[in-house]
This record gives sequence, C-alpha cells and structure tokens, in this order.
Amino acid sequence: MRALSARTGAAAIVLALAVSGCQSKNNQGTSPTKPRPRAASTTTHSASVSSSGAPSTPAANGGTCHARPGPLPDPVCTPGVTNPQVTQDNIATTICKSGWTSTIRPPTNVTNKLKSDGIRDYGYTDTSMSVYEEDHLISLELGGAPSDPRNLWPEPGASPNTKDKVENDLKRAVCSGQVKLLDAQHAIATDWTTAEKLLGIGS
Repeated sequence: MRALSARTGAAAIVLALAVSGCQSKNNQGTSPTKPRPRAASTTTHSASVSSSGAPSTPAANGGTCHARPGPLPDPVCTPGVTNPQVTQDNIATTICKSGWTSTIRPPTNVTNKLKSDGIRDYGYTDTSMSVYEEDHLISLELGGAPSDPRNLWPEPGASPNTKDKVENDLKRAVCSGQVKLLDAQHAIATDWTTAEKLLGIGS
C-alpha cells in the first residue's frame, strides 16, 4: 500500500513538471502586449457670442492654440510682437505719420498663408478663410511686427470690427502724448477689450 502511494505521488510530480514545461515552451517568444497610444484630443469647443452679437470664440476641435472669449488669441501662440523699427523717440516719423503703415504692411499672399496656418493651429471647425481677419494683435499703427506669426492670428469676424476702434483710439492717445507707446502695446497685447479702460482713454 505504501509502495502504491509512493508511485502515485511520483507520477503526480512528473505530470506537474511536464505540464509546467509545456506552458513554459508555449510562453517563449511571446512579447507582452504593448500599451496603445493615447488618442488625440477630441475636445470640441462650441462657438460663443459676445454681447454685441459678434462671434466671440468660434467652434474648435483640437488644435494646438485656443482662442479665448473676446475674441482673444492664445497668449502662448500669439503673445504679440513689436516692430523694433518703431520706438517712442521716432513715432512722429513712423506710426504717427500719415500713410506710414502702408509701407510696411505685408502682402496678401503672406497673410493668407499665415491665416491658413492659424486656422489649422487654432483648430477652428469652420475653415473658410472669409470668416476670419488675419489680425495683428499689436496693430501696425501701434508698432506691431508686420509678418511675425506670433503677432498674427485668425480673428473671428469681418473687418472692420470693434478692435479696430480700440487700435485707432490708442494710436491717437500715443501720438498726442497722452499714453506711452510701450504702455499701449502692452495693454492691447494683454486684452484689447480692456485696453482703453486700463489706460484711462476712450469713450
């Protein structure tokens, strides 16, 4: 009886080892499952409307830049860049001289390319070029860089628009000596909707 029990135990051990060996062979050469790449962002931003009825933030899906209510550009993608040729000392012969901005305004083929790139970067779902103005965040009449992508963005809405009045008011204030050039540039680059209030000008 003891001999039979011993033989049965030995057989069980041999069977277990055999099964283990088969499983080990079956697992050889099988790499672990690779993690799936993270899906691209599919966050959708619905269009919003300002109190004036003008589009404030257009509908967007993805994109590396994100418009803010106002409409305001992404402060990282479009921080605003100044033109080094314009300084406080030479405003009389540059921005305050009639017709000067027309001498530095970039051609349409340049701004259209930047607009197309901007529509893609901002992830706008409406990709029609006609519904955006390629806007200089710091306007040329305030010494903004003419062709630097960091100073241009596809602003929703047609031209002229509400921001144009702010630009004109700030230019008059700078040229009259009421406001310093750098202060006007900083105010409009930060938030054009509050620039006049911040500087104490405008109606």
